Amino acid sequence: MKAIIIGSTKHLAFAVFYSSVGTSIALIAMAVWFLNSRPDLSLWHTTDLQSEYTVKTEVNNFSDYLALEEQLFVELDKKVYQNQSEPQYFDILNRYVRGSYSDPGLWSQDWNRSFEWSKVDAEYGVLLLHGMSDSPYAMSHFAKHYKGKAHVLGLRLPGHGTLPSALTKVTWQDMAAAVAIATEQMKQTLGDKPLYVVGFSTGAALALNHELERIASNKQAHYAAMVLFSPAIGLPPVAAGARWQARLGNILGLDKLSWNSIQSEYDPFKYGSFAVNAGDVVYRLSEHNLELINQLGKERLAGLAPILTFQSLTDDTVDTSAVVNSLYQKLPNVGHELVMFDINRTKVNLSLILNDPLLPYEAVLAQDAYDFTFTLVENESADTRKIHARRLNDDSKQELGLIWPKQVYSLSHVALPFPKSDPLYGPVGDQKKQHIQIGIAASRGERGVLTVPASEMMRQKWNPFHSYMLKKMDQIIVAQ
Repeated sequence: MKAIIIGSTKHLAFAVFYSSVGTSIALIAMAVWFLNSRPDLSLWHTTDLQSEYTVKTEVNNFSDYLALEEQLFVELDKKVYQNQSEPQYFDILNRYVRGSYSDPGLWSQDWNRSFEWSKVDAEYGVLLLHGMSDSPYAMSHFAKHYKGKAHVLGLRLPGHGTLPSALTKVTWQDMAAAVAIATEQMKQTLGDKPLYVVGFSTGAALALNHELERIASNKQAHYAAMVLFSPAIGLPPVAAGARWQARLGNILGLDKLSWNSIQSEYDPFKYGSFAVNAGDVVYRLSEHNLELINQLGKERLAGLAPILTFQSLTDDTVDTSAVVNSLYQKLPNVGHELVMFDINRTKVNLSLILNDPLLPYEAVLAQDAYDFTFTLVENESADTRKIHARRLNDDSKQELGLIWPKQVYSLSHVALPFPKSDPLYGPVGDQKKQHIQIGIAASRGERGVLTVPASEMMRQKWNPFHSYMLKKMDQIIVAQ
């Protein structure tokens, strides 16, 4: 009887094992079929640009970087803009077709490129670093705010401003090396005058990495202060497995598996399609930064200049909790501040919210003390859209004279850098402008018809509290 039971158990174990293997293979096969059934790749997904900067490129200074960037855009024009065949139905909204509504050339400045606005008698400098899949346009309003006041440099990170295909090969080391070149340019120009860095998303993570690496090497920090927007301190757990999708695609010879999304390229200054490698790059950068933070500890992290961070409580791109727990809770008390934008807590909105995104932070909010200034921008009450800034350290409140716009229930990862007046992402249309105005799009109909997902159209793309952020920035930059 014992032998029969053992034999039955073995058969059951084998059955479960083979069933699990078969189920896994079936699920992988279904996932591959689904991913490969997406729209065909276009010229901008498959073209390889040889003139892009990498960490191995022989570039000695920012002038060399700009010269190489010029070669890159000449190559882009030859391989893509001049290589279009017969007109396509989507050309009217294709950034890679000259004269379309999405043509970057319609703008007075090509924000896809690096720029440097010098000021001979500037008392300080501002370095601007955009996010993954973005371009220097994401930092344009900060650049304009400090133009004429400071020496301003907006860096185009490697892999950006050209083709989505460029993000299939870029590494975070490539981008970090470019940041080092731009930083050195600013330091040489300014001399002993202070240099401030403003970074968005991946750009914020790169700014932080630059300083962490210097401290780890027992060098003095370069930046007098850092201003970070939606910083990529941590990513959702799914990001850890992203690279396996691309590797499977390489094995099977399926190029589409190298892409998380394949979309129309209608935005003149931001890629619609997103390469798997791009997500993996941000994940690896954030993990490396977290290792440095943990290795250095609070004592050595005192070498960091003050950090002012703006973060939306709801962020579908980066992990908000990582900003709080993996960065700010580990910083020493040397003048750092975290400004978090809560959701729009009107009674109507609260009745429609599935899970309160503030609940995971109950323990943090209940702390008796913080080693940083913790500011929560929130509704004055559930009966009004008016907001105030509440400093959790002492529960003091500052009236801002600002309100949540109607039908906006939260900010988003991409909204923070752009004011309502932004001509691309803002909600106010201008018939005099011949270029695309993404912020005024309000297409309605059946789901699944348009190439641009409804979730992307509905995503908040501008920040109603942008003026408040500028005032906070000036307190740490201009006032010093």
